[in-house]
Amino acid sequence: MKILILGQGAREHAIVKALIRTGTDPKDILVAPGNKGIAQEVECESNIDITDRLAVDKLALEQGIELAIIGPEAPLVAGVSDSLRAQGVAVFGPSQVAAQLEGSKSFAKQIMSAAGVPTGMARQCKTIEEVEQAMEDFGAPYVIKADGLAAGKGVIVTEDSKAALEHAAEYMHMGILVEEFLAGQEVSLFFLSDGKSVMPLTPAQDFKRAFDNDKGPNTGGMGAYSPLPWLPETFIQEVEDTVALPTINELTRLGAPFVGLLYCGLIVTDRGIRVIEFNARFGDPETQVVLQRLITPLEALLYKAATGHLENASDAQFTQDVAVTVVLASEGYPANQAPVREVKGIKKAQRVPGVEICFGSDVGRVLSVVATGKNFKKARKRAYKALSKITLDGSHYRNDIAAKVAQ
Repeated sequence: MKILILGQGAREHAIVKALIRTGTDPKDILVAPGNKGIAQEVECESNIDITDRLAVDKLALEQGIELAIIGPEAPLVAGVSDSLRAQGVAVFGPSQVAAQLEGSKSFAKQIMSAAGVPTGMARQCKTIEEVEQAMEDFGAPYVIKADGLAAGKGVIVTEDSKAALEHAAEYMHMGILVEEFLAGQEVSLFFLSDGKSVMPLTPAQDFKRAFDNDKGPNTGGMGAYSPLPWLPETFIQEVEDTVALPTINELTRLGAPFVGLLYCGLIVTDRGIRVIEFNARFGDPETQVVLQRLITPLEALLYKAATGHLENASDAQFTQDVAVTVVLASEGYPANQAPVREVKGIKKAQRVPGVEICFGSDVGRVLSVVATGKNFKKARKRAYKALSKITLDGSHYRNDIAAKVAQ
């Protein structure tokens, strides 16, 4: 089957590696635009704007694409999946309307309210005065979210009212949601969906803050680990029953079936599971650890979801090994963009047993070191040993990824 993957980050590299690892021929994979690391494994079409529906349609038809996998959120919100489907291509990625689940925080809240999905209280604000009033009503810590796509940087959680208001002012053009603060452990859980049924993958935990001990600004994600040994055995089924299926059913009721990857960003509070956010695609860096542990052929799972036959698929199976990923970020990330600098030591890092490198971008989140092991202590040791062999001037990474579960 000829497969097109849209995207150019470490997430897409992880998808490529998982496809190959679970049986897909590398010759059948085309990535657009891809990156230098992905290009070492499969063919890439770098000269394309993946939010340009006509350009993507043309590429898919010329290449005889049978399955398109849309990695990032921007093409989904731009309606690329709808356009490809109109050309007869099976697409793993929701429609433009269904992708509003990620593209609009207020839309997501409306869906959750209608579906009875447990989430925190929120208030939509259009002026700074409304933000101030909502902050006063909800109290600190303040949770301020941009009502739109902001590359994982549109959220601030802070005790500092001045910082909260400055963040709101920066993103006011998108609209702002002020939410109640929810305390507890965060969990990322992916569900494949064919618009009628869902299939859970394995839970992961993401580390959003830039620096150790959850200090610094929010980022797109600085590391992750999977599985989560502290979760109760009933957790996945509870999320499926109370979050994933009600959300999918509500979108179908609205005439916008969700076909693709439903990313449930969750928090386990004293009052039970609550949804923090939805994404409409694989998350980065959780994908790197989730797919690293996958045994079931990924191509078959995604194709069955894309063509409405997920109910005929056996549950996804995962190895008993654990996985840890640590992101290497360029100088100044996420606040500033450093110049492109040479990364050295990749080959030495890849020689560490149980380690693979997923390449991201030239600046920002440059790469993810992914390590597996029989336990978290072993996997962490491998990940950080590999990182010690990589040099990038001014770069930084967190030293505490999965530290608590490795003790």
